[in-house]
Amino acid sequence: MRSPAELSTAFRERGLKVTPQRQLLFRVLHGNMTHPTAEALFATASELMPGISLRTVYQTLNDLAAMGELQVLHFASGSTRFDPNVVDHHHAQCDRCGDLRDVYVQRLDELQVHGFDGFASRRASIVFGGLCPACQSISDNNPT
Repeated sequence: MRSPAELSTAFRERGLKVTPQRQLLFRVLHGNMTHPTAEALFATASELMPGISLRTVYQTLNDLAAMGELQVLHFASGSTRFDPNVVDHHHAQCDRCGDLRDVYVQRLDELQVHGFDGFASRRASIVFGGLCPACQSISDNNPT
């Protein structure tokens, strides 16, 4: 994701309004590695700017995604997360706490996948499931 100043310029170039609320969201998202939901981003932004609307958050996220500045991640749990890291990467998600981390897969082009049966793949999104270090330590301390 580009810097907040670059995003402001890009929004203006597309005829989109650059409000103080949007500038705040650009700052909160820049370098954010937590893959927030819209609601989590709204909670953070509300602490910094009371009165910001959830609608503004959603509209800004949608605009950023349409511009290619965010990855929109959909999970089976029903939660949609937003990732400002648009570099080619994949994810690891904790089965217990939901922590989501960026991971990088080497030599993906050499990966052998079976069962496509004529399907023309254009992209791959891998999500590794398991336990994050914090949840592993809880499991180690409280065996079931």
